[in-house]
Amino acid sequence: MSMTMAEKILAKSAGLEETSAGEIVMANIDVAMTHDLTGPLSVKSFQKIGVEKVWDPEKIVVLFDHQVPADSLEAAQNHMFMREFVEKQEIANFYDVREGVCHQVLPEKGHVIPGEVIVGTDSHTCTHGSLGAFATGIGSTDMAMVFATGKLWFKVPETIKFEIEGKLGQHVYSKDVVLNIIGQIGADGATYQACEFGGQTTSNMSISQRMALCNMAIEMGGKTGMVEVDEKTKNYLKGRTTKSYDAFKTDEDADSLTTMYVDVNDLEPQIACPHNVDNVKPVTEVDGTPIDQVFLGSCTNGRLDDLQVAAEILKGKQVSHDVRMLVIPASREIYRQALDEGLMSIFVDAGALVCNPCCGPCLGGHVGLLGPGETSLSTSNRNFKGRQGSPEAEVYLSSAAVAAASAIKGKITDPRE
Repeated sequence: MSMTMAEKILAKSAGLEETSAGEIVMANIDVAMTHDLTGPLSVKSFQKIGVEKVWDPEKIVVLFDHQVPADSLEAAQNHMFMREFVEKQEIANFYDVREGVCHQVLPEKGHVIPGEVIVGTDSHTCTHGSLGAFATGIGSTDMAMVFATGKLWFKVPETIKFEIEGKLGQHVYSKDVVLNIIGQIGADGATYQACEFGGQTTSNMSISQRMALCNMAIEMGGKTGMVEVDEKTKNYLKGRTTKSYDAFKTDEDADSLTTMYVDVNDLEPQIACPHNVDNVKPVTEVDGTPIDQVFLGSCTNGRLDDLQVAAEILKGKQVSHDVRMLVIPASREIYRQALDEGLMSIFVDAGALVCNPCCGPCLGGHVGLLGPGETSLSTSNRNFKGRQGSPEAEVYLSSAAVAAASAIKGKITDPRE
């Protein structure tokens, strides 16, 4: 029977030889992740079940990334509560306030393995499909049952495969590609589908660029984002894990597979305009829009190559006096690499604020919040009303290149100029 990559992984995790879209399977979970914001509810729900010990402490990962360091008494109490849970349950894979954003730290630390099922109490857990896993966000009460049993049921999703072809132009990146796709199919265009990214353009992308693609799968309604394993995947995994893994590929004649062809030869930088991620326009249509803040970071575009792109544009220049620019690396590893390459000096000399690795203003509850009437250009993944502060503020989404060029001019700017 021909199957998609998603079907093959879920069949394996359920102990089945085959499965197909629409079927319900009970999957064995390989990695369960929770963080400081959603973790307390997961733990409290787990405690109500009446089970003393989690099913397997080696398969649970706990990170602090949303409110780090603690920005309120409530956040500090949540941290204390989660630390107590980690100690009581003897969870070794615990990353306190210093490591960075969960969706970057998990692959860095070797917790993301091709062919495995990964769940997290965060909707952007779909990022990890960039390494050939089936990864998806779940609710805190679902996570409580995973903590107790190590299992979770899934309706097997259909797959939409984006065959991306063409050469990306100057200052056009995977963020522009995925924003363009979302703009075409809409925020619900891939509802409960596995969004698989293929084609030569995807093959040419770095792992971090593929992570950005998969990270945004949820923004088109997808259940997960996925990229087939190749040599780049294998090279990324070297030194991060010694665990053996299965690399699954989609059969092109699978019944549940739909293919969409995407030509990026003439694609220009894309901007998601307020207040929906699918309100996408070419940068030339919004060029000149005044901004108050630029946020370079997040689990979408806070990686080393994003910082490199931005630093190249900012080197020797100054951030506009009318703009606050926040630079927040996605992880401590990336922060260290950026320091070693001198990128942080470029940002500081340009007048940007460099913050500790964390989610920053992305969740609308930590550093860099927007006031009423303010406008932000952000390299993150959501721009709903109130997402980064006041519901009366506006958020535009872009790549790192657009963000850096715009910070200099104080308005949305085409980096190709």
